[in-house]
Amino acid sequence: MDEKNSSGSKLDMVNGPILRTMILFAVPLMCSSILQLLFNAADTVVVGQFAGKTALAAVGSNGALINLLTNLFIGLSVGTNVLIAKAVGAKDTEHTGKIVHTSLVIGFFGGIILMIVGMLFAENILIIMDCPSDVIDLSVTYLKIYFIGLPAMMIYNFGSAVLRAVGDTRRPLIFLSIAGVVNVIFNLFFVICLKMSVAGVAIATVISQFMSAILVVICLMKEESDIKLIPGELKIDMDSFKRILLIGIPAGLQGTLFSLSNVVIQSSVNKFGSIIQAGNAAAQNLEGFVYVAMNSFHQATLSFTSQNVGAGRYDRTGKILLRGIIAVFVVGLVLGGAVVLSGNQLLKIYTRNNAERSLVIKAGYNRLIVVCGTYFLCGIMDVLVGAIRGLGYSILPMIVSLVGACGLRIFWLETFFKMKIFHRPSMIYITYPVSWALTICAHVVCYMIIRKKFMKHMQKMDFVK
Repeated sequence: MDEKNSSGSKLDMVNGPILRTMILFAVPLMCSSILQLLFNAADTVVVGQFAGKTALAAVGSNGALINLLTNLFIGLSVGTNVLIAKAVGAKDTEHTGKIVHTSLVIGFFGGIILMIVGMLFAENILIIMDCPSDVIDLSVTYLKIYFIGLPAMMIYNFGSAVLRAVGDTRRPLIFLSIAGVVNVIFNLFFVICLKMSVAGVAIATVISQFMSAILVVICLMKEESDIKLIPGELKIDMDSFKRILLIGIPAGLQGTLFSLSNVVIQSSVNKFGSIIQAGNAAAQNLEGFVYVAMNSFHQATLSFTSQNVGAGRYDRTGKILLRGIIAVFVVGLVLGGAVVLSGNQLLKIYTRNNAERSLVIKAGYNRLIVVCGTYFLCGIMDVLVGAIRGLGYSILPMIVSLVGACGLRIFWLETFFKMKIFHRPSMIYITYPVSWALTICAHVVCYMIIRKKFMKHMQKMDFVK
């Protein structure tokens, strides 16, 4: 594969220094993800400053639910990433094109399905989650508007997965920069000028989602390489569809299971009232910036491993994992520590200067200490998952995550947390680092077994050839 295309945006993942190229891949992706988070942060900051605590809690309480409903289809984009990276590494032009067009069709119709389900059942799900009565009406309003933008969000996610598979993380950054500016402008206009509260930030988010989707589609249509989008070829190729599902469904289910455990956690947080809920929402926004910075190295590990497998460079897969772990450990430790040290000041951005401000900040900081202080563990866990999926194994990481992370969290909340001695918010947050550490241990064992089995299989295939 050529190092660059005509746009100068692709990286050579199968030759040359690994860590340097991974960083070149990860930094634009990191910036893109942080910018995408700024969409939600802008929502939170604007409503927190100009619409009050109740509106802030309404916007913040939807994050876990939105992730629960969207992670299954977003997980399918992992299948797109892996398959295109392998096809490009193997220089398989025919299958690359079929996967691209199949993926975008999946993204569009997946978004339509989610939009319908979300709008029909938003209120019922929020009631099940014990959303406080003073927040639920605004939460339902936000959700129903937000779900209108899901088809666009899915198209963007699948389109950017196509670009990531060939090493292009720079153009998605440009697209999100444009959409981000649009989002902020409309946020301020709808909330401050038109006094639309949560409805205003939801509409602004939908507009920005359609903007980013349009830009990524135009980009793929103008491509001159194997990933070019040709509207007349938009259809489901059943072989590509099955292969995407084989990798993507376990990835999506894993994300859904994590989100399910977070919904259970959110429900437990909701029981402590709107002040704890608002502090929790603000802290989650800050944590998100650390997470997506680390997650860029998960994406790098996934794409690099997949393309090297496709190119037959099996000797590089172990080196890719090691460098991914080192990078994510440093990023998680530095950024997580920085957020903890400056947490009180950062949380002030999300809250109004009133009598309850100090209580909301304290509630948020209590979460930051536990989660951000140990967030590098989550990054290491994700990099291990990326390496395993890049080798073509997707079901096992899902099972490990189900048992090691989600199962443990739900077990804790349904047993010990209900005891009076443990019934406080900090005892909810401690489930995160404990589950990450246990899941890392399980993934390390799985990776060692899988890689040994994979290398034997590849040597056998080479001998047959």
